[in-house]
Amino acid sequence: MKFLLAVAALFASASALAEGGAGQAPMGVTGQLIFLGGFLLIFYFLLWRPQSKRQKEHRELIGGLERGDEVVTAGGMLGKIVKVTDDFVVVEVADNVQMPIQKVAVTAALPKGTIKEVKA
Repeated sequence: MKFLLAVAALFASASALAEGGAGQAPMGVTGQLIFLGGFLLIFYFLLWRPQSKRQKEHRELIGGLERGDEVVTAGGMLGKIVKVTDDFVVVEVADNVQMPIQKVAVTAALPKGTIKEVKA
């Protein structure tokens, strides 16, 4: 009970101070523009620029896929490309097991011989 009275007194004194104190002047137009500009710069450097860089790298990866490349898909499948078409690649994931996969699902091209190292 004493605890509840103490909390109530604390909130009452805090609200009384907030009402009685002098208010701050609102931010001017130039201050708002500087704040908005800073926010946009942070947004650009932390989100927009890195994302566009990743998209560019992925487009280059997809455009450079060739027969014989070893790749990893978005689902984690590891395989060797046996055929490349406009939108799909045929990936051999095991001996005589081939799967058509969309090019956009390829996330990384691996160095030659990676599949042999993983199987061993």
